[in-house]
Amino acid sequence: MHRYFPHTDSDIAEMLKAVGLQKLEDLYAEVPEELKLSGELKLPESKSEAEIRKIFEELAAHNKPLTCFAGAGAYDHYTPSLIPYIASRSEFSTSYTPYQAEISQGTLMYIFEYQTLMAELTGMEVSNASMYDGSTATAEAMMMACAASKKRNKVLMSATLNPRVKDVVKTYAHFHGVDLEEVDAASNGLINREAISSKLSADDVAGLIVSQPNFFGLVEDFSGLADECHAHKTLLTINSPASTLGALKSPGEWGADIACGDAQSLGLPLNYGGPYIGYLCTSNSLIRKMPGRIVGQTVDAEGKRTFVLTMQAREQHIRREKATSNICTSQGMMCLYVAAYLSLMGPKGLREVNDNSFKAAHYLCKKLLQTGRFKLVFDAPFFNEFCLEYSGDVDGLIKKCAQEGVLAGVKIDDHKILIAATEKRTKEEIDHFVELTK
Repeated sequence: MHRYFPHTDSDIAEMLKAVGLQKLEDLYAEVPEELKLSGELKLPESKSEAEIRKIFEELAAHNKPLTCFAGAGAYDHYTPSLIPYIASRSEFSTSYTPYQAEISQGTLMYIFEYQTLMAELTGMEVSNASMYDGSTATAEAMMMACAASKKRNKVLMSATLNPRVKDVVKTYAHFHGVDLEEVDAASNGLINREAISSKLSADDVAGLIVSQPNFFGLVEDFSGLADECHAHKTLLTINSPASTLGALKSPGEWGADIACGDAQSLGLPLNYGGPYIGYLCTSNSLIRKMPGRIVGQTVDAEGKRTFVLTMQAREQHIRREKATSNICTSQGMMCLYVAAYLSLMGPKGLREVNDNSFKAAHYLCKKLLQTGRFKLVFDAPFFNEFCLEYSGDVDGLIKKCAQEGVLAGVKIDDHKILIAATEKRTKEEIDHFVELTK
């Protein structure tokens, strides 16, 4: 009757005999009786597909969609309708972990294309595929810096990074014995170059982590920073929301050794917080310190273009104890989304997305300042996100706007709010938001 069950009754009996037990229930002998289920599960009666759909539609009707002006690491960009269609095609739904290349060409192909596109976008030589999110990708970059330096375990992290990213990096540092130091920001909300220079001069720093744009949406100037780091044998890591790299100077152009961050902004819907995808790119010299898989391109016996999984032994097999991380789960579907998005948009389309986001954010900022209830916290160039001081209560503002269908932004403190705009925000939506703040 159960043709797909892996074990027959005789199989189970033989295994129980091998471990000296009489029945399956004996495996749970140590579980107190009061914790064991004594009756049938309280499951509802079976329903038809139509009935199930109706239940979920009723549940979904409780959701109240909000016009999003929040950012802080996750951004409401448009997802072209073609992407979900591409992602649903069966040729990309091959094996979970593509060790056997003969049956995994669909998976290997989109991972290879993802790697190629991300390396080009970041200006780096190689990309992995991939990380769970931007926070863990940044933590892995920290560990790469320590692994590459061998004798150093101190890493500097600018206070201008996203607080959620910093929290994850701190957790990784604690459990991996990394001496992590946070460098306070300058008064203008940018990195503190003097403080960084002072700490680098001790010649005991393995890596420095900065962000572009930073958490407050400000565009940093990293001129000379990479040279200064390298003069002290320190690796430079730049964390960026991936979409902004379509308009801003890339980490590779700044001379960074590692580029990392969240790639959610490349076509992935907000989706109530996930799943997202982290990217991690670096130079060829650091490729053996980078976690995750690398897919290479080759030809088969007939000379046709094919793809293979390469450089996997370093972490999942014979070199596990020397691995930076034993990550083996690729965010496969997310890689496919990003690869499809970048292929469809191209450099011109991605630049247009960023141009429109920039214009929307600056128009919104100007209108909010004109209400007389806001002022800029930092007098520095910003991209598509900015931090304002509000004359009233931020919690009250966010609640009022939510009641009118607007997600106003992310609270920084009782009187400061971080607001973002993307290419999806129309003039009408922006003007409506501004009216609600008066």
